Amino acid sequence: MGQEAEKEESMNSEPSAEAAVDAANDATAGTSADGQDAVSALQASGTLDMIMDIPVTLSMELGRTKISIKELLEMKAGSVIELQRTASEPMEIHVNGTLVAMGEAVTVGDKYGVRLTSVVSASERLEKSTS
Repeated sequence: MGQEAEKEESMNSEPSAEAAVDAANDATAGTSADGQDAVSALQASGTLDMIMDIPVTLSMELGRTKISIKELLEMKAGSVIELQRTASEPMEIHVNGTLVAMGEAVTVGDKYGVRLTSVVSASERLEKSTS
């Protein structure tokens, strides 16, 4: 068998990126609240390794507010912006714009961190994305 034929055969035997996405969607359709069923299904199908290095954007939202351009232009060092969220409310944690957890701000040494207080289940995320 020539090198090209061997290469083509090995490429056909490995799961494609599309197959990995399909398996992930299938796996998350009926998961438990902790998402372990989805992880187990992906590991069993061999597709988890394909998606492990895909970068995602993780963001935390402390709060929001609306202000006018006039108020924005009047800001200077020391100005305080009041947010609509109260200090006791948890922060939202988003991955690629999708709410995945809630948490509270903490300090770790001289850096900020977030302690997760609740995690949105995969089935809840799937329901929200299809509605």
